[in-house]
Amino acid sequence: MTVPISNLVTNVVIILGLFSKFGESMRFDLTSGHTKCVSEDINHNGMTVGKYGVVNPNEGYPLPDTHKLTVKVTSPYGNSYHQGDHVESGNFAFTAAEAGDYTACFWSPEHNPPATVTVEFEWKTGVVSKDWTKVAKKGQVDMMELELKKLFDTVSSIHEEMFYLRERMASLGFISLVVCLSVAALQIWHLKTFFERKKLL
Repeated sequence: MTVPISNLVTNVVIILGLFSKFGESMRFDLTSGHTKCVSEDINHNGMTVGKYGVVNPNEGYPLPDTHKLTVKVTSPYGNSYHQGDHVESGNFAFTAAEAGDYTACFWSPEHNPPATVTVEFEWKTGVVSKDWTKVAKKGQVDMMELELKKLFDTVSSIHEEMFYLRERMASLGFISLVVCLSVAALQIWHLKTFFERKKLL
């Protein structure tokens, strides 16, 4: 039985996609005067997009001031990539200049009596952060070409992820080697001291 090429490409994209970064979608409650932070590990030059919004407790009516937030997205070294003050919704998109944990923090100002704010937050990184529908419309490409573009981006993302993991493993390996050598040297010194005390050396 012959498998259509388009189906084969689609299946490969799905399989490879399992090894790439996925988006994170969540809903959480935030009490007045408190902060909630969410972290995402992003590779160097990794693309990421996010959007957030406060759930209106009274649909059809304006959102009360008690439900406005301050939102900030920062890099592992504290550089700011997004800032929203007294907002009810927003979005951000950027390419990471540094590798590591990026943090999105949501802060609800103090109110008396305290209010509980429900926030919907979606954060996508890597291949899943690209809007392929817009790509297809903009380029007017057929489905086959679109699947190939997805495949290429997925493979590129996995390739970058492998390099990133290899760098981390190399660092951990070096640290482990230093620790092992230090322990070995300490044991040799301890044994030498012991034998000298017993006058065996």
